[in-house]
Amino acid sequence: MALLIDIKQPQWLRDEELRAQLLRHDPEADYRVAAEPGAPDEIEMLTVSAYHPGEALRYPNLRVIQKTGAGVNNILADESLPPSIQVVRLQTRTSGEEMAEYALAYVLQEQRHVRAYREQQARAEWLHYPPRIAAETTVAVLGLGRVGGLVARRFVDNRFEVVGWSRGPKDIAGVASFVGDDGLAEVLARAEYVIAALPSTPATRGLFDYDCFGRFRGDALFVNLGRGDQVDEPDLMRALDDGLLAGAVLDVMSVEPLPADDPLWRHPKVQLTPHVSGYHLGDAIADIAENYRRLRAGEPLLHRVDRERGY
Repeated sequence: MALLIDIKQPQWLRDEELRAQLLRHDPEADYRVAAEPGAPDEIEMLTVSAYHPGEALRYPNLRVIQKTGAGVNNILADESLPPSIQVVRLQTRTSGEEMAEYALAYVLQEQRHVRAYREQQARAEWLHYPPRIAAETTVAVLGLGRVGGLVARRFVDNRFEVVGWSRGPKDIAGVASFVGDDGLAEVLARAEYVIAALPSTPATRGLFDYDCFGRFRGDALFVNLGRGDQVDEPDLMRALDDGLLAGAVLDVMSVEPLPADDPLWRHPKVQLTPHVSGYHLGDAIADIAENYRRLRAGEPLLHRVDRERGY
């Protein structure tokens, strides 16, 4: 029995680097890398960030796919994936805290008019604007799971008014919880900042279309930390052009890397980052090692994905 590491994103994390970190948790385990996988029928657990359709079929005895990056939708979309293969995701507080920090950074940039001052400097203009007051500013967090909960708490800690929307009611101190379509309409109408931290599911894919953006305040900033397939990108650009919202910060796109000729690159109201809001695995490395131990011991795995729900 072996665990194969095949991240496919060496600019982020090399297979050998992850293997070295996993060996610190279990020095006797058989961890392999894509460059030296050994016999395919010995691989019973596969650890990936990027996943290609049909990849699981290369390993006849594969039992588990462990996702190291964000989201499992690209794995679940593989129609050839045998139902016997378990899919597990990460629940690292490390990357969740980084995503909360990312969201706060972009909100504070607007609160203190950083972009406006940077543009003024290029024109040698001396103009000032009053900082916006956090306690008088509403932040809506869509999705109050592991990541969304951390994002919401970070804004509560920084004295913002925080409202949240989720599949079911959530009890988070300082966060007003809303559910359902009426709840979504209410939080969007109230918030100067809308931060999406939703999983990719049939209910969320394509959620942010022109009609949805029509529920935003005209001065709102949209920040997407969740999944790129939730945003109809042409509708977003049309909504920005029509003044339905003030701007958008996208860390995830429907196609990644984003093609050089995509109009999102050049839209004046869009700020893009290359899927970096949650970067480090941190404490999740121990979970990967633990899941491999549990697989060998025949114990239930951590963070197993419900295929019907999509997370």
